Amino acid sequence: MNIDFKNNKIRKILSDAREMQKAFGNMAKKVSQRMEQLKAAPALSDMVNYQAARCHQLKGERKGEWAIDISGNHRMIFEINQNPVPENKDGSVNTLKVTDIMIIETTDYH
Repeated sequence: MNIDFKNNKIRKILSDAREMQKAFGNMAKKVSQRMEQLKAAPALSDMVNYQAARCHQLKGERKGEWAIDISGNHRMIFEINQNPVPENKDGSVNTLKVTDIMIIETTDYH
């Protein structure tokens, strides 16, 4: 997948191993693993079907955003970075055609 970042700070943290270690400590390995999985996935559907990542759409105030599990409470939050967002006939997101995302943040929103 093509990955963009909301800002340079997030890009630096998620692209540089040293910065990742400083930001995430013992979770850095899992964050790095998720980044590699995202890069290797041809489309969002691959991440949705990978149960360990628990990739899912968010609701409420975060409608339009998606999350991938990093740990029990920690998530990587992203948006689909395609205009228009590919849709199925029923209006749901066609994850087979989503190939571009923008990572917004990593957070513990629980």
